[in-house]
This record gives sequence, C-alpha cells and structure tokens, in this order.
Amino acid sequence: MSTAIDIFLAEGNLPVIAAPMFLVSGPQLVVECCKAGIIGTFPALNQRSTEGFDQWLSQIRTELDEWEERTGRTAAPFGVNLIVHQTNPRVQADLAVCAKHKVPLIITSLGAVSQLVDAVHSYGGVVYHDIIKKRHAEKAAEAGVDGLILVCAGAGGHAGTHSPFSLISDVRKFYDGKIILSGAMSTGRDVATAMQLGADFAYMGTRFIATAESRASAEYKDMIISSGASDIVYTAAVSGVPANFLRPSLESMGITQEMWEQKAKVDFGKELDAAEAEAKAWKTIWSAGQGVSAIDKSIPVADLAAELKTDFLAALAEQAARSQTYTQSLAR
Repeated sequence: MSTAIDIFLAEGNLPVIAAPMFLVSGPQLVVECCKAGIIGTFPALNQRSTEGFDQWLSQIRTELDEWEERTGRTAAPFGVNLIVHQTNPRVQADLAVCAKHKVPLIITSLGAVSQLVDAVHSYGGVVYHDIIKKRHAEKAAEAGVDGLILVCAGAGGHAGTHSPFSLISDVRKFYDGKIILSGAMSTGRDVATAMQLGADFAYMGTRFIATAESRASAEYKDMIISSGASDIVYTAAVSGVPANFLRPSLESMGITQEMWEQKAKVDFGKELDAAEAEAKAWKTIWSAGQGVSAIDKSIPVADLAAELKTDFLAALAEQAARSQTYTQSLAR
C-alpha cells in the first residue's frame, strides 16, 4: 500500500524535507512549505502542552484542506518530530495525538522503538529516524523504521561528524529503506548532489530559518544571513551533546572559545530543571549549519521553493549533459 510520502515522491516533487527545528518551526512554516511542494515538519515540543500540540495539528490540517479545495492542487505531506526518550514525559500522549490526526510522517530522535513504529504504521504513516553513526542506524533498522535521516558533518543542531560519502556507504550495506541526507545543504544544486549520492530526500533546516514564515527572531535571521561556514562552532557547551551553533551568539552570551572547546556543559541556571535550562540556552544561543554560506537574504517560503526547484532542475540537466559527454568519451 502506497503512503502519502510514496505518492509525493512518485509524482516527481522536489525531494526536500524542511527539518523540524527547536523553537523555530511552527504551523505557518509547515503550511507554507506544504503549499510550495516541500514536506514541512516541526517538533511536537515546540508547543508547550499536548493540548496545544493537538491544536497546532488541527490548524495545519484545516489550512491545508482549505487551500487544496480553493486551488485544486495537492499539498505536500507534513511531519512531526517526537523525542523518544525517558526525559520526554509527553511522548505517548503526543503519539496518540499524531495517530488521531493521522500525521503522514513521524520523525523520531533519541530512540527508535518498534512499538512506536507499529503504532504509526497502523494508521498508514511512516517513521524516519535521525542518526549520526552506523550503530544508531543498525538499531533503528531493527526497529523497522521506514527511513534513516543521516545527520552528517556541517548540519545544524545535534550533528554528527561523518562525511555523507562514508555514512551513506556504511548504511547502504545493510539498509534498503529511504535515505534522507542532512548536512550543509542550502541550494537546489545541493539537493541534486544528495540524489547523486544515493539519497531519496535532502533534509534542510538552516535554509528555512531565514524565511519570512519561520519563528526565528529578526536578529537570528540577520545572523544567519551575515555568517559563513567559519562562524559555525561545534560544541557540547550548550546542551551537553555536540551541536553546531553560530559563533556570534555564543560570544554574546559570554561563552568564550576556551569554554566551547571543553566537553562540559555550561551552567545556564541552577534554579531551572534540565529541560528549562536547555530551552533557555537555545533561545539565546542560536543553532545553524555550515550551509549558512549560501544564504544571503530572507525570503518567503514560496520564493525559496521556486528558487530551489529552478536550481535543482538546472543541476540535473547539467549532470545529464556531463554524463553523456563522459559516457561517449569513455566508450571510445
């Protein structure tokens, strides 16, 4: 039985997923992505309660249904990120809400659980799990996930350190499901390159931070636009787990190079519990990937999608022409 994601790919849509970003992704960004033919996603925990999360999903469904009826077009599927870890007491309640709304795509982090996969499959959804190394991919594959999100070097947030070349090669030795590639991609040409490497989707987060519909502050968007790859710092100082952050935002909070190079987490407030302290940190210390190098303006999602599609098709045509030239040359 074909899922909404299968149909989306079969219809030749741009193979891009707008990654779920903590505090940045919300209903408006998701809806505009889906209207523009890009799979929009958001973290369930961006809403402070399960009740609020339920309302967000109702809002997304209603707006997309009304848009489809008005335009006669089909919106891209949407997805939700669930943190599958004992530190998240909402996971079961939020999963039940996802089942209620039949969310087409569930993205799991910090744990791949077969029972969750079965629950999503029961209503026709699919599960993609994010990983940074082969061992995590093997565990997720055993849990029966439909796709693996390979978070490679240069990605925003909790990124890995592997090259996409090596990680895709490692994973394809034992896994034949969907591959979603993440790490420093911002252009349509990057998407075409991901496909050339064997990925089914390009996973973009940083590129959508500076869009008009993102929940990021104007200052955050401006910093994305003015930064380059050398301004990205990979450190465990913010959350205790290595992640990529914008250097100016670290410095603005008094976090020096000496501090971000150590492995210990900076104390952001002993009066706060762990979740509150991390949320406070991420509000003032901004994450981004090395793909900032290709971002020079803030534009609406619709304009970004059109730009990505044009660049993607041009890159494919260029690849085809080069392939024909080399094929003819090597055949002589």
